[in-house]
Amino acid sequence: MTFPDGFLWGTATAGHQVEGGNLNADIWPLEWAEETLFTEPSGDACDHYHRYPEDIATMAELGFNAYRFSLEWSRIEPEEGFFSRAALDHYRRMIGTCLEHGITPVVTYCHFTTPRWFAGEGCWHSDRAVARFARYAERATAHLGDLIPWAATLNEPNLITMLQLTGVIPVGAGERGPITEEQASVEAGVGGYDPAHYEMGLVGAGCERMGEIHRAAVEAIRSGPGDSKVGWTLALVDLQAGPDGETRLEAARQGAQLDWLDVSRDDDFVGVQTYSRNIIGPDGAIPPGEDTATTQTGWEVYPEALGHTVQLAADHAGVPVIVTENGMATDDDEARIAYTRDALRGLGRCIDDGVDVRGYMHWTLLDNFEWMSGYAKTFGLIAFDHETFERTVKPSARWLGGVARANAID
Repeated sequence: MTFPDGFLWGTATAGHQVEGGNLNADIWPLEWAEETLFTEPSGDACDHYHRYPEDIATMAELGFNAYRFSLEWSRIEPEEGFFSRAALDHYRRMIGTCLEHGITPVVTYCHFTTPRWFAGEGCWHSDRAVARFARYAERATAHLGDLIPWAATLNEPNLITMLQLTGVIPVGAGERGPITEEQASVEAGVGGYDPAHYEMGLVGAGCERMGEIHRAAVEAIRSGPGDSKVGWTLALVDLQAGPDGETRLEAARQGAQLDWLDVSRDDDFVGVQTYSRNIIGPDGAIPPGEDTATTQTGWEVYPEALGHTVQLAADHAGVPVIVTENGMATDDDEARIAYTRDALRGLGRCIDDGVDVRGYMHWTLLDNFEWMSGYAKTFGLIAFDHETFERTVKPSARWLGGVARANAID
């Protein structure tokens, strides 16, 4: 099974999860609060902020030709209206390093985290949010746009809606205005993630508002310099109906997926991010059965999901697709290879059926800070030592790099 000429084979990261020391981000004080839902703070993370030359060189050596990573808004605009030339220069060097190694940069302008000052204004719910994000996108593009061929404005802005409509969190969770850092700490013993406890960049504001923010950023990025192809990335769980679940399924698919894919119709591409499926019953997602194989995150091992969601995105949005995230949290690297092989087979069948797929970005390059789970969940193709930051390439990285070099899979 061969893939199209020029196909992008890469890995994906997010700034806060790998860079370390992201002090000005909204999430930083939440990680350190005395009573918090976070297992541990991000701290130095993987020190990718300083070690990106080594990591990018390793990707190239392995055979990858693309790298999806994010700019950290909180580094670029740490205070409202102040744009750090030093931070912008850092990301320009990072993009340049990719290009020097023959790696195509796929740049996300906001991967969940936002500056503290923006969160204090009410984050995406603020009346100023559209103008604030558009201004940031314009300034970042003015400094970097001539080097960026692919740009994503926002990462998974539909995630909260997805969690609500599938019954994972209550409807209305997260829909609140500005709060203080003191209010950001949460009661001990709360199980699971509930964005209603605090305001941060992960908390979306619904399709209409986030679509407006996205469109303003697209316009800013397209204004140049450069000629970036622009879209956004969406969390597309493969939703399937369980017993008596058809009505709930259709509502969830429309509100959490199709409405957002409608927005993508005016874009250059849509990023598909898929890991597993949800079986939907009348009350929402049905947990996997005891005999079902699951990952460290508790998600069903279901690689077939990727082909299903790519087809859905292509059919509904009608624009090219890039798989911007797909992977598996496991400490069994052979299981990671098996999962990825089957996911790529499904992706290849989509391409054979005529779907315009431009690339595949595996989540993730490095075992990293997986938000509230801390460092316990290992999605990475490369492990690292938390004391020395020494990297250890896993067999799955060499296997996937070989697929990338061949541009084909058995």
